[in-house]
Amino acid sequence: MIDIKLLRSDPDIVRQNIKNKFQDDKLPLVDKVLELDVENRRSKQEADELRRNRNSLSKQIGALMAKGEKEEAEKIKAQVTRQSERLAAAERRETELSEQIRQIMMTIPNIIDPSVPIGRNDSENIEVERFGQPTPASFEIPYHTDIMAKFDGIDKAAAGRVAGEGFYYLMGDIARLHSAVLAYARDFMIDRGFTYCVPPFMIRSNVVTGVMSFAEMDAMMYKIEGEDLYLIGTSEHSMIGKFIDTITDEKSLPLTLTSYSPCFRKEKGAHGIEERGIYRIHQFEKQEMIVVCRPEESMDWFNKMWGYSVELFRSLDIPVRTLECCSGDLADLKVKSYDVEAWSPKQGRYFEVCSCSNLGDAQARRLGIRIKGENGEKYFAHTLNNTVVAPPRMLIAFLENNLEFDGEKYSVKIPEALRPYMGGKEKLVQK
Repeated sequence: MIDIKLLRSDPDIVRQNIKNKFQDDKLPLVDKVLELDVENRRSKQEADELRRNRNSLSKQIGALMAKGEKEEAEKIKAQVTRQSERLAAAERRETELSEQIRQIMMTIPNIIDPSVPIGRNDSENIEVERFGQPTPASFEIPYHTDIMAKFDGIDKAAAGRVAGEGFYYLMGDIARLHSAVLAYARDFMIDRGFTYCVPPFMIRSNVVTGVMSFAEMDAMMYKIEGEDLYLIGTSEHSMIGKFIDTITDEKSLPLTLTSYSPCFRKEKGAHGIEERGIYRIHQFEKQEMIVVCRPEESMDWFNKMWGYSVELFRSLDIPVRTLECCSGDLADLKVKSYDVEAWSPKQGRYFEVCSCSNLGDAQARRLGIRIKGENGEKYFAHTLNNTVVAPPRMLIAFLENNLEFDGEKYSVKIPEALRPYMGGKEKLVQK
């Protein structure tokens, strides 16, 4: 959510930002907010004046009663009663207008960074850099769930009977590999100074609306019936929510957390779930990272964070590239975002495995996450998040890039960095 002071002082900046995101249908919202804001400030001034008058009249009543002039005091009391009614109406109107403004402001997109390329959708995202050279396979790579099946590592049929489409059982060495990747990612981030966290897996509605747009919430979140609780779709929401309505001393910054959690997603919309594979599903597990920092440090942290993802994937012998998301592909709260994509030998292309985002002060403004500077001045923090690994997609990239075939049996090479988490195994071998 942007600062309303910016909208008041330079609405053209807000309008141009809306155009840059190809959301022209939101342009009328700028004038609507300005109109409501004028009315709201008028209501506030009226309420302030009525309060001052009430206080003044109350003092007069006290003075008159002290003099024994009860009749005059009663007349002024009647005035106070009438003004109190007007004040109550003005306060109600002020509350209503403030809420209307807040609801509209939450739908106006955040101001994107000047470096973000202008484009309509993800087809216009720009490749930034490649890391590692994809090696052509000397044999045909099976589909990822077929690879898992060769190691007795997946059972989607049983999961379908238990929970329906979008779920799976992982078994044996493949399940162990899944857990090993998460444990390795956890320690990888701890070694880089992040504090490990296991957060709540449900969050209240005020946290949900603080960390994401309404469109994202509708497409992603599962609501707990009869409770003000939602299952998390990603743990950064719960971790950012940890700081709701807090004031942190500037000396404590940056706050750097890495978390493990299961994630639950409706996958509602154009993509839907993937029936055959595990690329897009209703439940998965994830290691995440977040940073809460001073505004002037957020771009440095942005570059560090996507760099950590590249480093981790390369340590597991997986070629990756970074893509800069164009303006039309940025969610409304984001200032800047990179996708890290892993190479798929099966598909002969890269696919998304991590998303690193700088949200500026948008989440902090919604959630009331403030910083106290050395001079005592309070300001909103900047927040960032990035996937460390999400094993369903990581498993796809890992298995395809580390798969070997001797003409009879398949095996999966275990990179050195992961071997301590796999009981020292150097390979998984098809039985």
